Amino acid sequence: MGAKRSSASEAEVIDLLALEREAWSAGYEAIAGIDEVGRGCLFGDVVAAAVILPRDWQLEGINDSKKLSEKKREALYEDIIANAVAWSVAHMDAKAIDELNIKQATRLAMKIAVEQLKIAPDMLFIDAEKIQVELPQKSLIKGDATSQSIAAASIIAKVTRDRLCSKEWNELYPEYGIAVHKGYGTKAHYAALDEYGPTKMHRRTFLKKWEETKTQLTLF
Repeated sequence: MGAKRSSASEAEVIDLLALEREAWSAGYEAIAGIDEVGRGCLFGDVVAAAVILPRDWQLEGINDSKKLSEKKREALYEDIIANAVAWSVAHMDAKAIDELNIKQATRLAMKIAVEQLKIAPDMLFIDAEKIQVELPQKSLIKGDATSQSIAAASIIAKVTRDRLCSKEWNELYPEYGIAVHKGYGTKAHYAALDEYGPTKMHRRTFLKKWEETKTQLTLF
């Protein structure tokens, strides 16, 4: 029998503290990871989180929040907020998203999250974005899979938004199934829009194609 070969995913183990260690070695002490959740949703706020973790603290099982089960995310969330040096979340609602556009609204939420931190960071690691603050920052593609600080921010943002979807927002609009699809454009969500129309928490700029289709069906 031939020797068993390891797959690329099995062989490659990413050190999620490698980038942080480089920054610490360069003299930076308070590294804030920043990420957002809800950017592609039709409904509800985009939520950004910023978190500063203790130097050399390593959290087992942390990863991009989208790759984790809900139970695992919830457990990691509690561990992160219990151990973080500082953490913060900020929201931009549908009205702001429609007025600013989703990219600018996301950047503003990230900026506010950083400014709300009780301890001022001296370096920012941001998931694929840049924000207007006078601080050194690194924009990291797939940062939540390469930096523990960003992965932690991803989990805080995801759990915060999912709890809003499951409780407060679902109670406001139970007929839309927000607790299930979290505001994304699923078949069930569009079916609810067809039946009930958009709420004040829907992003109208995200519904242009749907509204055009509805208009055409009405005309013909």
